Amino acid sequence: MIVVAGEALIDLVPTSAANGEPAPADSAAALPALSPRRGGGPYNTAVALGRLGSPAAFCSRISTDAFGASLLAGLRSAGVDTALVQRGTEPTTLALADISPDGSAGYGFYVDGTADRLFTLPPALPDGVRALSLGTCSLVLEPGASAYEALMRREADRGVFTALDPNIRAGLIPDPDAYRARFRSWLPHVALLKLSEEDARWLAGADDLPEEAAAAAVAGAVKEWLAGGPAAVVLTRGGDGLTVATASGEVSVPGERVDVVDTIGAGDTVNAALLHRLDAHHALSPAALAALGEDSWRDILGYAARAAAVTCSRPGAEPPYAAELA
Repeated sequence: MIVVAGEALIDLVPTSAANGEPAPADSAAALPALSPRRGGGPYNTAVALGRLGSPAAFCSRISTDAFGASLLAGLRSAGVDTALVQRGTEPTTLALADISPDGSAGYGFYVDGTADRLFTLPPALPDGVRALSLGTCSLVLEPGASAYEALMRREADRGVFTALDPNIRAGLIPDPDAYRARFRSWLPHVALLKLSEEDARWLAGADDLPEEAAAAAVAGAVKEWLAGGPAAVVLTRGGDGLTVATASGEVSVPGERVDVVDTIGAGDTVNAALLHRLDAHHALSPAALAALGEDSWRDILGYAARAAAVTCSRPGAEPPYAAELA
């Protein structure tokens, strides 16, 4: 079983984007209604794993409000085990999505006093757990962030394969340098690090550098991160595809061409597809991950690119089912 730990929230998406239509260009147009969609990076990853056919469980804290009930229903519909979900009477976190003309999404968050950030460290995960995936807001917002971090460290020390997607939400990080230091402290406990090029630039402190200098800073940071613990670092490059860096070198695959409705959940779909395909290659261990050859990586990355393309082709975080990738 693969356990995904982290937040579950509700995305509030402008109805034009939620229907797969561009937002009105006229700034004087009436404000669009907002369509609630189930979301949160870890939540989307768990749903995607379930839809792909991987035995999956979700470990989080979800509200008892109506949104929380819908989030649980979405997990169960995807075949995701919810036995590790804690419940609380606090409200569900809300994320207000802003969809750009190219389909990329930005977010504003309503997180004060919400249920998911009050997550507490659970007992040891069941013996059948083979991988643990974490990331996004859950590793930023206290007090839950410290509990998720403790879970990561404990399970990695028990030999569980651990995957991390920082999925940076800069607006939620009051002290970037402190977060970057904390991120580096996680790396000895991480087998697979996956992140977008944008996140890599932010973590490398290269956001304000010219393009060529930023690329050099990211390349140097990836080498540093690999030396810090992970057996593989996967960078997503939007429509340009994915690249994996290991001690043996780099392998890249192109992106799948698709008419992009929005990018909500695309990176989360990549997380799930990587774990699902790595499992098919019997590579859910640091040693097996490090031993993968170029052909295996091309298959794994290509599968993730196809899965993400399907998610981008429809509104909201709606990852593919296994049959759509057959």
